Amino acid sequence: MGKLTVGALRAVIVVVFTGTVLVQVLMVWVLATGPQGGTLPLTPMRVIAILGMVAVQVAVVSVWRLVTMVRRGTVFSHAAFRYVDAVIGAIVGAALLWFAVTAINAPGQRADPGVTVIMGGIGLAILGVALIVLVLRMLLAQAVLRDVEAAQMQAELDGVI
Repeated sequence: MGKLTVGALRAVIVVVFTGTVLVQVLMVWVLATGPQGGTLPLTPMRVIAILGMVAVQVAVVSVWRLVTMVRRGTVFSHAAFRYVDAVIGAIVGAALLWFAVTAINAPGQRADPGVTVIMGGIGLAILGVALIVLVLRMLLAQAVLRDVEAAQMQAELDGVI
């Protein structure tokens, strides 16, 4: 991975992470102060929004760690699996949160149920992204296995020589 690619990815990660943290802080401040100094209720949509940003933050931090491992040349190790699993978990969590938003929004869409169907389709697409990352995890597992096998063969070759 080139320096420009890593730099660009890290810049995007910093912007996304900073943005989600700022929005969370502002949401807590607005909930605590509310209009005319009162507090606002913690509605399901607000909870979903906060949890959605947490899912994004988990994914962003995990990708940051994976990029660091790529730069160090240590990504083909068992340590990388925990970060890939965290990304998969964050994506699945985001999909479940999207389905919750769809369910909360559905009663208001009785006149136009197509919106609910489209929102459900978007949730399935989010789950599809999790499946793609799962396939990439399987490829990583194969690469780690090949790396271990190559190291063993090199050790045997060194022993023969």
